[in-house]
Amino acid sequence: MAYKIVVSGAAKTEHCCKGIEGICREVGREIARHKCVLITGGTTGVPYFATLGFKEVGGISIGFSPAISETAHVKTYKLPTKPFDVMVYTGADYTGRNMIMTKAADGVLVICGRMGTLHEFVTAFEIQRPVGVLEGTGGTADKIKSIVKGPYRGYRRVFYETEPKALVERLIKHIKERKSKVGK
Repeated sequence: MAYKIVVSGAAKTEHCCKGIEGICREVGREIARHKCVLITGGTTGVPYFATLGFKEVGGISIGFSPAISETAHVKTYKLPTKPFDVMVYTGADYTGRNMIMTKAADGVLVICGRMGTLHEFVTAFEIQRPVGVLEGTGGTADKIKSIVKGPYRGYRRVFYETEPKALVERLIKHIKERKSKVGK
């Protein structure tokens, strides 16, 4: 079975680093090269750019929408339906969508980000999913190191990279190690 990887990041990218679209596309291409399933919040910005890159190589992408229907997704939330192959309409608004989406994943990649990205990171951290952070992309991604220095309990698997290829490879390595420990 293919690993399911969430790309979490800012829907609006004005505060992200220069070249954020190209960086995200490369992350998406790397995920596709590893034959993984890409999961995002079915939104604009970082998740959208990653999906565009992913589709260049091929594979199945799944968007998790905060809306209850395609109509609400497009008209109320003003979110795209393409290039996602499958859209799951959670009807859970952004907070609930974030939790459902993150729990569906084997691992999470954080690129740039805002408060929603922080929520997805914290969810992944608390449910003990491995999280890769692409440093130097701005926003939430560049603040996570200072957040996780505090006290924590249980499993902790957060790592940092500055290159998309290294980030994806490291996340997949962590997922494989974790799955081998639980008997696949």
